[in-house]
Amino acid sequence: MSNKFGLRVAVLAVAAALILTSCTKSDVTSSSAKGGTLYILTSAKQIYHLDPQRNYAPEDLAFASGYLNRTLTQYIVSDDDNQSSNLVGDLATDTGSISNAGKTWSFTIRDGVKWQDGTDVTCEDIKYGVSRTFATNLIFDGYLYALSLLDIPKNNDGTSKYAGPYRKDSAGQALFDHAVHCDGNKITFNLSIPATDFNYTVTLSAFAPVQKSKDTRNKYDQNVQSNGPYMIAPSKSKRKMILVRNPHWDVATDLIRKANPDRIEYSFSLPQSVVTQSLMSSSGKFATAISPDSISSSKIDEVFSGAQFAQRRFNELNPYFSFFAINTKKVPNVKHRQAILAGINREALRVLAGGPYVVDYADGFLKPNIGQDYAPTGLWDGLLGDKIPTTGNVDLGKRLIKESGAKFPNPLIFDYSKSPTNDKVAASIMASLARIGIRVKPHGVPADAYLNFLLNPAKQGGMSAASWNTDWQNASSVIPDLFTPSGGFPLTQYSAASWVSRVTVAKAMTDRAKQAKAWQNLNKEAVRLALACPNQFGLEQRLAGSKVKGAFIWAPYSSWPYATLSVSK
Repeated sequence: MSNKFGLRVAVLAVAAALILTSCTKSDVTSSSAKGGTLYILTSAKQIYHLDPQRNYAPEDLAFASGYLNRTLTQYIVSDDDNQSSNLVGDLATDTGSISNAGKTWSFTIRDGVKWQDGTDVTCEDIKYGVSRTFATNLIFDGYLYALSLLDIPKNNDGTSKYAGPYRKDSAGQALFDHAVHCDGNKITFNLSIPATDFNYTVTLSAFAPVQKSKDTRNKYDQNVQSNGPYMIAPSKSKRKMILVRNPHWDVATDLIRKANPDRIEYSFSLPQSVVTQSLMSSSGKFATAISPDSISSSKIDEVFSGAQFAQRRFNELNPYFSFFAINTKKVPNVKHRQAILAGINREALRVLAGGPYVVDYADGFLKPNIGQDYAPTGLWDGLLGDKIPTTGNVDLGKRLIKESGAKFPNPLIFDYSKSPTNDKVAASIMASLARIGIRVKPHGVPADAYLNFLLNPAKQGGMSAASWNTDWQNASSVIPDLFTPSGGFPLTQYSAASWVSRVTVAKAMTDRAKQAKAWQNLNKEAVRLALACPNQFGLEQRLAGSKVKGAFIWAPYSSWPYATLSVSK
């Protein structure tokens, strides 16, 4: 489970899909062309982190993995969401070997992969990169799976007995050397718990290599060394970053990256309106430009009604989804919980979120862009006994409460992160559930205190607004975290032994196809049990220049497919 709760808990205000008017993926996938400059425009002041152990934003991960740093495994670059959820070996020759009941993973390092200085990428480089995650006083913001998964003892305060490579501690180093060790070109990870999806975890750049001799600690963001097809050219400008070809990258060692453009120019601190207008004009250099930013809201209607944009506009799912967790300790009757799902006016909530250009209706807790683990749950089509329109089904809600054989435990305290918009969300939920006899008591918590509030079971109300995203293309990073007592975000407080057993079995499966089916069934069962009310799938709109080739939204990071993009001259 990631340490990125802040990103997940924030109420979503992200882009939506209008399938009939958006560009289909097949419209823009075409044969690649070599050469030219790809321009990237953004309103952001910079990329948060290029240091691989500190990089966490999905778009930044996709950018860095496409151009600068490679990991042991990576996803297939495909516009088919099911295909792109599959792994291939990247720095490793394959997707790894599992043993010791899921607690030991080994990877053989591919020959011929080199750093920009011409030296080989070694097993020791990968090991050293992972070790940097433990120096949490200097290397922070990134994913902490190495700390939570590797077989290294903890201190009484929960911190690791290994404090990273910058402290001279032979005892701590010995603990790390046991957990991660090299034998020639083979790296082995010993884990404290079984993790049959660890080969998905190592797609994250937190497990990318770093040369010890080039490590500048917390200044490595400004000194990143590349083992990918490009490297950062020296520059004094903070508003522009130029990537040029890494002369030591060899396509024969790389199953993923095509390295099509000769040059990538990334421009920062541009007003969002300027970014959108530049892409709309598609004139001069902007014909070969993209942006990680969503289309300016003032231009959405124009872009999605204009025929001239039809082949280069996108409405696609992003990584985030929102839901209302139902505390099963305070609402223990499943019929009562189902009545909540039946009664909520989802249409009103979508309007408050920004409408059909911002979010789509969720039918569960797995999004279609997770790939093979997704299947429609049928929640709104009769799963709970009758169809539930977007405005809610008052008759069904009342009937479910009657069938429960007990009065609803009013009031239902609804926790949410306080803001003007979220106050309106709470009022909407209060009004819609009042129709079926549920009395909602809104409980707005200051935004900066909301996360800590949610993680305190003693303070939680009966229902809480939250959001989540996947860290990798496996529902193991969703279902166990949200719906089991040992998960990282168990707001539902659900602990039925039969349910926990089914989730545990699914998480341990090594047959990926069988596991996908198990996750589909568990997602549907979580909905049937009404452990939470699915709210919205976040989406976003983007626009590419007219001469950008092979553009689509790549599902693993909901990003541009940087590794395979090209431009025509």
